Amino acid sequence: MSDSGKKDKKRGGKIKEIKEKLKEKEREYNELRENMLRLQADFENYQKHMERERERFVKLANQNLIRDLLDIIDGLEMAISSLKKKDEESAKGFEMIYKNLMKILENHGLMRIDAIGKKFDPYYHEVVMKEKSDKEEGTIIEELQKGYMLNLNVIRHSKVKIASKKEVN
Repeated sequence: MSDSGKKDKKRGGKIKEIKEKLKEKEREYNELRENMLRLQADFENYQKHMERERERFVKLANQNLIRDLLDIIDGLEMAISSLKKKDEESAKGFEMIYKNLMKILENHGLMRIDAIGKKFDPYYHEVVMKEKSDKEEGTIIEELQKGYMLNLNVIRHSKVKIASKKEVN
């Protein structure tokens, strides 16, 4: 074999070796790229999950705060009712405060549960009394404590008195 033939064979071997190394590096690159893309997707999913958790925490905190405010709202309603009998001007002032407070809470998702005249629904109402009545059995005839929903979830059931059948003699 001539020198040029040996050189060609040697070059061919080196080219083959370089091509194999190149293929190996391409495999490593593709593997690393796939790992990076997977990690990037995992991180994006983690960020979305954390954002949902933060939103859930904020909603829960708001719900607890608003639930605590319901007792104050009840007290304010009683004070307004009592003041209307004694001091109409003061009652009007408290009524304005009450309306503003309710508007703010409504903007945050608070809704009153309608009760009087409605059919009893255990999802929204809690029966605390029954009274014999001419009205259809199970109809709410009095609301003893207002119920509320926050973002379509009941946070306090309406405490109600419902009609029961009158006994026929």
